[in-house]
Amino acid sequence: IAISLKLMESVSACSKLNKTLRQHYLNLPQGGKCQVTYIWIDGSGEGLRNKTRTLDEEPKSIWNFDGSSTDQSKGSDSDMYLVPVQMFRDPFILDPNKLVLCEVLKYNREPAETNRRISCNKVMEATKEHCVWFGMEQEYCLLSMDRYPYRWPKGGFPRPQGPYYCAVGADCVYGRDIVECHYKACLYAGIKICGTNAEVMPGQWEFQVGPCEGIDVADHLWVARFILHRVCEDFGLLATMDPKPIEGNWNGSGCHTNVSTKQMREEGGLKYIEQAIEKLSHRHQEHISVYDPRGGEDNKRRLTGLHETANIKDFSHGVANRGASIRIPRQVGQDGRGYFEDRRPAANCDPYSVAEAIVRTCLLEGEDGE
Repeated sequence: IAISLKLMESVSACSKLNKTLRQHYLNLPQGGKCQVTYIWIDGSGEGLRNKTRTLDEEPKSIWNFDGSSTDQSKGSDSDMYLVPVQMFRDPFILDPNKLVLCEVLKYNREPAETNRRISCNKVMEATKEHCVWFGMEQEYCLLSMDRYPYRWPKGGFPRPQGPYYCAVGADCVYGRDIVECHYKACLYAGIKICGTNAEVMPGQWEFQVGPCEGIDVADHLWVARFILHRVCEDFGLLATMDPKPIEGNWNGSGCHTNVSTKQMREEGGLKYIEQAIEKLSHRHQEHISVYDPRGGEDNKRRLTGLHETANIKDFSHGVANRGASIRIPRQVGQDGRGYFEDRRPAANCDPYSVAEAIVRTCLLEGEDGE
């Protein structure tokens, strides 16, 4: 049938609808009302869901939804509660409308199994005096609707890796329109996005969020992911955070996490960076188990010791070493202060779990009985 409908459409049918007609309706006045889109993490621990309601003012109240439809409860007791925690401007339908990130509570007001924000926030509050800064580097890959990398030859492969990283030119850059729209949308929303670049594998990109203090880095990263998926939806493509989207001699996707405490940033801070790395070395497997949603199984495909990764079984560190578990940037080594980079988290990690694990190990070890 026409070569299986051209091996399925490369872009979604919805992306081909008349966007000029759509704009007519978006330009209609709202009568002073505010459309608020509530965003939450679903039962998979990596997917996002959303629903919209009309409000007269900024949201502060709890809303509920059917958790049985998001893999978060049984149908016989399916009411779940959304608790607003962070609010952003809506870059899709514009001011005065809002995007609201929510925590999910079960019917008994206990945290849902994939609500890891509450425990993360407790750790951040307990270590507030350390003024922990984070920067997270979110890698992802653009896919066509057939779930094959965008612009890769169907059933084949592009040229080997080499010319694509931070590249320019139509023969090396796949999907820049999406990247630039996502960047602008994040800035409009108030996301603390600080950069973007094309990555090593063709069709693979990265954006960075930070520096943020404490829980904010995870809040902002989750909403930046939501905005990315929405932008891709408009263009008819998919974004995947799979840690190894294509097997073989192609780079995987990670979420490198940069960490700095107040002591690390001060004169002589390298000593505190080294102390933190020593603590991390003793809990390598514990960290691996929370650095992807499947207890390390996803990261096994990525952390092989090849393609700028350390082997998942080994802990290593070094100055300017991108093949290590923990990298100390060369400038930090020269200055004797700054930050370290944990290169182990997978692209599909829960940033709440990553941030909590790092702070718990580096700052609470020995203080809370662990």
